[in-house]
Amino acid sequence: MASKPTIFIDGEHGTTGLQIREQLALRQDLELVSLPKHKAKDEALKREMVNGVDVVMLCLPDEAARQTVALIEQPRVRVIDASTAHRTAPGWVYGFAELTRSQRARIRDSKRIANPGCYPTGFLALIRPLREAGVIGPEQPLSVHAVSGYSGGGRKMIETYESSACDDACRQGPPPQAFGTYGLNLAHKHVPEMTLHGLLTQPPIFSPAVGAFLRGMLVHVPLHVSALAKPMTGDDLHAIYRAHFAGESFVTVRPLNDYEALRAGQFLEPEALNGSNQLEVFVYASQTQAMLVARLDNLGKGASGAAVQNLNLVLGWPDSQGFDQPSPK
Repeated sequence: MASKPTIFIDGEHGTTGLQIREQLALRQDLELVSLPKHKAKDEALKREMVNGVDVVMLCLPDEAARQTVALIEQPRVRVIDASTAHRTAPGWVYGFAELTRSQRARIRDSKRIANPGCYPTGFLALIRPLREAGVIGPEQPLSVHAVSGYSGGGRKMIETYESSACDDACRQGPPPQAFGTYGLNLAHKHVPEMTLHGLLTQPPIFSPAVGAFLRGMLVHVPLHVSALAKPMTGDDLHAIYRAHFAGESFVTVRPLNDYEALRAGQFLEPEALNGSNQLEVFVYASQTQAMLVARLDNLGKGASGAAVQNLNLVLGWPDSQGFDQPSPK
């Protein structure tokens, strides 16, 4: 590998691609290369590009991501795919470094890394530690409720929400909702990776929602304490997370029943970590129930931040390298 590794972002003009490019452009330890926008679909040029760099980062729709991967013939080229295409595919390593103790090394050693989805990152931060501790079994019925900023819907949804500043005459279609639940066909594309990497045999019921804010995310998993595989108190659950994420730079386990984190003592804000690669885990518990919550930036730790973290790992660097600069807001 050259002293200054070369990086090509295929899809650099999309929501996630722009975030990654802006973050990497601040760094002096690597070189970004790109195709002119009007040449982005020139297959011959793209084939030459993807075989001539050290790392290809994919920020594309699923089928386009598969097509780019098929162009790579040079075995030394490493790929980080931010699409859904390869998150459960054989031969691909799941790019959530904090998932389990061995995951960081697996990412570092792999040529093919699938960046996690934003909702699954929050869900898996809550569920994988409990699965590894034997607190929930693989067939445990689970529900996950989550809300994301509208940037999670990509460029079209961003334009819909941000065009709401214009009058009715210039707006196409109905005005955006302040809050709306979706995925009601119970077949959301994130469920397979939640199930596989959560070590589950029964898919969770996933209820996503979008709010009228650009970015930020809350992911909630409610539990009945009596339904757990072993007796647990809130303190016990909290201790599992503290042990699982001990020493992690990007994951913080907040104090048990952290009511001080609530605005006006009532509301947990989804936007508090915007512009960062941070994720917070909260445990709120009574004697009979627990509410587990993960908070993250859907465009940070849920997308571009995780991709840059994985890039650092595949280049053999500390995964925190370059994060002294905040993610673009």
